[in-house]
Amino acid sequence: MGAGALAACGVSIAQTPTTRIIVGATPGGGTDTVARVLAAEIGNRLGETFVVDNRPGAGGNIAAQEVARSTNDGRTLLMCYTSHAINATLYPKLPFDSVKDFTPISHVANAPSFLLAHPSVPARDMTELIALAKTRPGELSIALPGIGSAGHLCAEVIKLQTGVDMLSVPYKGTAPAMNDLLGGQINLMFAGAALAKGQLAAKSVKALGVSSAQRMVGFESIPPIADTLPGYDFSAWYGLLGPAGMNATRTERLSQVTAEILGDPSIKERLLGEGLISVGGSPQDFQRFVETEISNWGKIVQASGASAG
Repeated sequence: MGAGALAACGVSIAQTPTTRIIVGATPGGGTDTVARVLAAEIGNRLGETFVVDNRPGAGGNIAAQEVARSTNDGRTLLMCYTSHAINATLYPKLPFDSVKDFTPISHVANAPSFLLAHPSVPARDMTELIALAKTRPGELSIALPGIGSAGHLCAEVIKLQTGVDMLSVPYKGTAPAMNDLLGGQINLMFAGAALAKGQLAAKSVKALGVSSAQRMVGFESIPPIADTLPGYDFSAWYGLLGPAGMNATRTERLSQVTAEILGDPSIKERLLGEGLISVGGSPQDFQRFVETEISNWGKIVQASGASAG
């Protein structure tokens, strides 16, 4: 008997509500990739329908605002990324509280970046780059893939820690910045492994260091920037949030199944191919992480003078 016939007979057909994972970025990037992997896997394991809803704009704030204002039934979630922590201080005023208006679910993945240089730059590593920049103040150019982005602030930290003067060139995203790096219009930029690996393999660019404190799997020949600048340890990251006041049972179940997915060797390998390191962890762990990130990035935003206001 078809659904229409059942309905005509007065038989109720239970339908599982669809859960949306809101993504504050366009399709195809790291945030979207992580969200789509999780949407498919969580849906399969829970027997529910999960879909990705892209709402780009304002550095992720449009998506975050929608989730903050949504019903707290656990059917509207946010795949947030590093900007969620940066924006807390980058923007003079936000229409939501980056901590209080959300329920933490899981820290999903980290994404270290490489400091890339055009082959014409006469430096083989960070030590040589810093020495070069000091002898040529204001001459070396470094791309800023979005004001207040992790790539922007990672560059600012290098300038703050070393006192070097480099020309900052703002771009609307990493793709146009990479095009200019390949063409030699700029000298340096930060980029994640997914974007950098092909260019590194083709030797179109060279990597002077990785932003994480440890070497990255698959790129072990690239030393951490921290080897030259002690304490330097920055990675983009992705996490799952819901609106404030979500049901604890729903929150814990989503966190547990996310951890199971991220612990699956095939999923870990798939994400690693995109330059993403699986994390997982409890809602409490993610809450502490977000609060720490807001504090740490806030200090850099203040020191650099960056502002979206």
